[in-house]
Amino acid sequence: MVLSDVSVKRPVFATVVSLLIVVFGISALMKLPIREYPDIDPPQVSVEVTYEGAAPEVLDTQIIQVVEGAIAGVEGVSRIESRSRLGSARTSVEFDLDRDLDIAANDVRDAVSRIINQLPEEAEAPVIAKSDSDARPIIWVTLSSDTLATQELTDFAERSLVDRFAVLDGVSEVNIGGERRYAMRVWLDRQRMAANGIAVNDIATALRANNVELPAGRLESASRSFTVRADNRLATVEEFRDLVLRQQGSYQLRVGDVARVELGVENDDTELRANGETAVGLGIIRQSKANTVSVSDNVRAEIERIRENLPADIALDINYDESLFIRASIREVLITLGLSMTLVILVIFAFLGNLRATLIPAVTIPVSVIGAFMGLGALGFSINVLTLLALILAIGLVVDDAIVMLENIQRRIDEGESRLVAAYLGARQVAFAVVATTLTLVAVFVPISFMGGDVGRLFGEFGFTLAAAVI
Repeated sequence: MVLSDVSVKRPVFATVVSLLIVVFGISALMKLPIREYPDIDPPQVSVEVTYEGAAPEVLDTQIIQVVEGAIAGVEGVSRIESRSRLGSARTSVEFDLDRDLDIAANDVRDAVSRIINQLPEEAEAPVIAKSDSDARPIIWVTLSSDTLATQELTDFAERSLVDRFAVLDGVSEVNIGGERRYAMRVWLDRQRMAANGIAVNDIATALRANNVELPAGRLESASRSFTVRADNRLATVEEFRDLVLRQQGSYQLRVGDVARVELGVENDDTELRANGETAVGLGIIRQSKANTVSVSDNVRAEIERIRENLPADIALDINYDESLFIRASIREVLITLGLSMTLVILVIFAFLGNLRATLIPAVTIPVSVIGAFMGLGALGFSINVLTLLALILAIGLVVDDAIVMLENIQRRIDEGESRLVAAYLGARQVAFAVVATTLTLVAVFVPISFMGGDVGRLFGEFGFTLAAAVI
């Protein structure tokens, strides 16, 4: 056979080919992403609309139905699921597996932009993210301080940290856990309001009308031009307290006459604690098709850069990282891979009883296993538990052909032929049998990759990886 003949006649050429397989395999290995399981996540885009104070029933009729009607016409939609709770409505859109996530998100964004004027005026603008609507953070980064209050930590996180994490590759959004934003709290006194004939809407209208910042045109002269801005924003407790609600004769009724004003927080119903201390957490949510390990590496690298300029009284730590479990799983599989290679070589040596003869099939293991990574890279696969499992199973298969070849050559040597003649004739004698065995193994495992449903998607990389190693 041509392959065996050339290998026997040109041993240096055969050695170089094997080394090239190893080099290209290592090169492909360095570029492969690491995941726990194969990438079977469908492209998903979520749309969230906040409508403070609205009941779920109102959200269903005024927001969810409108958003779903607009999204239903987007190409490639396979499933739409919506959920609503007090003050918030979320719609999750799942697309076909072959749909590009970025293009799908743009299509959803365009569809939603056309129906914004149909949403309630009091509702906030829809937020569109490339992730599952119920996706949980894969990393929690906590901010803690012995001197700063939670409000101050929240303000620092919003101003300096959220945007830096949000722009990292693979990050969909950043949630703030245990946040306490600064807010001016106006506690109404119903008895004083009733005595002065003031309703809640009167106070809300006065706040909206007087707490504004608007453009006021431009002043021009022969040599100068000025931009005029009407800045009437209220910033202090005294300014809110002195806001005039109504003129009653010569007396001006102010907010402070019917309410108690104080600087507080928007919401103090939740609290986040890390290592027994009150803290503020940043929850990093990955995109639906992003690599968890790569996102974790990007976040950790960004944290190191942030710490260089972080104030001395603020501590920035990672309290939860989903990638740690993935790394541990991969590490255990790699240990199993190493043990399998060692045991296979020991078994071969125990039966052959010849170290030189054992070396030949032993060399086929790293060449086949490392070379298989070229196939993974070409097919866009990742290093995960199932692809490594395929390599473990392949160890026992890739040495079969080498053992058959070696045994046939050794038999001819024992019959009196020289090593070169025995190698040449013995290889030709079993070459087609070896090729037939290889093709049989490929025919057995490749069909697994064409199974339908979630099982086929899960074991697709397994079948192709095993076939690549055997080939």
